[in-house]
Amino acid sequence: MNTDTNALAELKQFCHKIHPLQEDEWTDFSACWQSFSAKRKTILTKQGETERYLYFVTEGVQRAYYTGDDEREATIVFTYPFSFSGVADSFLTQTPSRFFLEALTKSEFIRTTYQQVNELMIRYHNFETLIRKATSFSLAGVLERQIELQCFSAEEKFKVLLKRSPHVLRLIPHKYLASYLGIDATTFSKLLGKVRI
Repeated sequence: MNTDTNALAELKQFCHKIHPLQEDEWTDFSACWQSFSAKRKTILTKQGETERYLYFVTEGVQRAYYTGDDEREATIVFTYPFSFSGVADSFLTQTPSRFFLEALTKSEFIRTTYQQVNELMIRYHNFETLIRKATSFSLAGVLERQIELQCFSAEEKFKVLLKRSPHVLRLIPHKYLASYLGIDATTFSKLLGKVRI
């Protein structure tokens, strides 16, 4: 399967903002990717499976979510163009995922494997730096979100979401956004009618 050259151009731009690669490093990295499509509601990674792929999203919306013993879902993160996707901790540690990864809409990606990424990290110190910086930015985002979930009111969480990612209201079903914010769907609906940024 051929890899979309536009997708690789977007990937190069995305990576360059995190940490620039040398031309030979980029050549090897860009050769690792394959095009991949998923229909709406496809489960890409199941809870208990080890994440084998790093995805780069070119179309569609995905979510990672946790399901407890009571079958209630908690949405952890959304991904959409142009960003990395996959269950990051499972991918990096090659241990079973605690989460499901689902394509909420028809989705297009390019993807590469853990083995290919790991080989490049061993071969190129600069590539390892790219992965470390990307992981560090993700961790910073997770910690910031932890503060929001534990310390902010429902309205404050809603305002932060609208300020940071206003486009998600059009892209993502509101029940998943409510789950992501840790509030019930009724509260979310009230805030939708009340809050303006």
